[in-house]
Amino acid sequence: MEVGTSGMSNKPQQKSRMFSFQQLNALVLVLVLSSSGMVAIEDFAFVILSFFYMYFMSKFAFPTLSSSDSKPVFDHNRLLNIYCFVGAVIGLFLPVGYIFEGILEGDKEGIKAATPHVFLLASQLFLEGVAFSDRFSLPMRVLVPVVYNATRLFSLMEWVRSEVWKAESEFHGSYRRLFMGRVLAVVNLVYWGFNLFGFLIPFYMPRAFKRYYSDGKYVKEN
Repeated sequence: MEVGTSGMSNKPQQKSRMFSFQQLNALVLVLVLSSSGMVAIEDFAFVILSFFYMYFMSKFAFPTLSSSDSKPVFDHNRLLNIYCFVGAVIGLFLPVGYIFEGILEGDKEGIKAATPHVFLLASQLFLEGVAFSDRFSLPMRVLVPVVYNATRLFSLMEWVRSEVWKAESEFHGSYRRLFMGRVLAVVNLVYWGFNLFGFLIPFYMPRAFKRYYSDGKYVKEN
């Protein structure tokens, strides 16, 4: 799976395996959140439509041009792996824990505010694995994280607004949860804002598109 997106791994999937363990975990999380009734219909519709749109674009706009499309954009980099691991902890593991703790403490507002981000990030992770298969080109592997990251920023802004304006007198959970909810929402907004505007758009996209069109030109010439 490509690096710098949802922030889990930069190792390509084995072609012999339909889904990786990581993808299956993300899919289970998507299904659990969907069946819980906590996912808005517009978020669910976005995931479904983006799935079909990805297939459409892979056929008519960005078809696979060479075998190099299956290679990662970035080589193994320890610093980049740490950056991705931090993104996984901040963006997925801690929010999932926050949601389950909210169920125990009865914090319905906190759960409702954090769920869209977690749902979209888990969906992004699953689709990244699909896009990394040999049927999809580099531009498609770029578009999935960029589009999902941009969409999640709106969900994160709503999460921050909900946490900041949450009245302590009406909050039935612990003060620690109230504080951690605000910190977690703000940290996620900062991290994923930087991921989109500081990494994906200025570095990941240009490098991927440059290699895609360079390899495509080489294939045509030969």
